[in-house]
Amino acid sequence: LISSATSSLRMEKQLLEKKLQDAQMKLAEKDGDKEKEIQSLQRVIAELELQLRVEKDNKESVLENMRREMKHKSDEVEKLSQERRQLIDSLSQAQEEGSVLRETVRRECGERLELTAALAEARDRLMEFNKLSGTFP
Repeated sequence: LISSATSSLRMEKQLLEKKLQDAQMKLAEKDGDKEKEIQSLQRVIAELELQLRVEKDNKESVLENMRREMKHKSDEVEKLSQERRQLIDSLSQAQEEGSVLRETVRRECGERLELTAALAEARDRLMEFNKLSGTFP
């Protein structure tokens, strides 16, 4: 009976040791798989971090370019505004000069008409004088 029980316990022990070995092998396999998965995930994380840094650098570069472009456009707008003010001032001055010139021309035309009338009157008087003094050379 003892021998039979011992034999039975030995077989059960061997069976349990086999199951333990199988379980340990499966555990070792799972540990290996998990380690591989961890390494794979670490690589993915490293790649994503690198990609994030590249994207961040690109974003900062684009942002800096946009800032420079905005500054350039702002300077250009300021320059154009200043040119516009100068043109408006020049136009105002030219209009004022035009008004002065028109007034001068109007006065000179009036004077010319007066001089033309005076000349015509003087010519008429001279002709009349010449008729009256026609006998005198």
